[in-house]
Amino acid sequence: DTLWDISGNYLDEPWRWPELWVKNTQIENPHLIYPGDIILLSFVDGEPVLTIERQKQSFVMSPGEKRRDKRDAISILPWELLEPYVGRSWIVVQEQYENSPKVLGNSEGAVTFSNGDVLLTKQFEQSKDQLHIARNRGIIRDMQGNELGVQLNHIADAQLLVDGLQSEWLVRVQNNKQEVIRGDLLWDAPKYNQEDLKLVPVKEGITGHVIGGFQDHFMFGKFDVVILDLGKEEVSQGNVLGLYSQGPDILDEDVPKYADDSSTLLNPIEETKIITQPALKLGEVIVFSVFDDASFAIITRAKKSVRRGFFVGKP
Repeated sequence: DTLWDISGNYLDEPWRWPELWVKNTQIENPHLIYPGDIILLSFVDGEPVLTIERQKQSFVMSPGEKRRDKRDAISILPWELLEPYVGRSWIVVQEQYENSPKVLGNSEGAVTFSNGDVLLTKQFEQSKDQLHIARNRGIIRDMQGNELGVQLNHIADAQLLVDGLQSEWLVRVQNNKQEVIRGDLLWDAPKYNQEDLKLVPVKEGITGHVIGGFQDHFMFGKFDVVILDLGKEEVSQGNVLGLYSQGPDILDEDVPKYADDSSTLLNPIEETKIITQPALKLGEVIVFSVFDDASFAIITRAKKSVRRGFFVGKP
């Protein structure tokens, strides 16, 4: 089990478990639990309280020293849910995309490339420790059609071979997931720190929309990854947001009509009362990757299918 699942079974707001820990010197990080830990749920004055009984680490001395290594912590969310997306897709601003070097070709004049092929690319003043080859997947736009960035998908890794050319690099393709083609990008991807994924509610007053998904689908459900029109100024890695659905406005006439019905556009509505429907909560999302103007979030609960235009905000 994960802390999210355990808390979700007993609490209406599972992201609140760090607030519920009783002060305990064994708990260095309230966001981490370890195999063998026993978590106790009790109620004090009607409020839920979590305590932990942790198995002590042991050392064996016979005749030399033998150490039993500490076991890895259990992730907040199952890591296999996030692994296909973390470090495999990024959203970059248009200027950054245009200034990144592209794959030019190779000495054999091939048009597709795979593991072991040596390619020529332009140089760029970036770190050389974690180079990737990425492909433009399309422009990300908000609900008003404004451009938020370009989505890049990981195609392969790139090993730098020669750094002494005047304006180019030679790189070797490694670990390719798809065939590399001319025009793919050489991308210096930032490292992802899993330890930063500490779940906290989003700041008060922050609202946004689901503007798409990692896959080209129209509907999304539990454990699907969606794109939000919230960037680094609004959200952080680990933020929890509520997921809301709001129906169309209603024209309060003799025969009520939906405002977005094409047949109502011919009728004057200046004197018609417009009723805005309330936003109804249907689940939560957790932000796990944040970029300048957009972010990736995973749906952890949804009562019905999610689509573009759904609201996100206070959980």
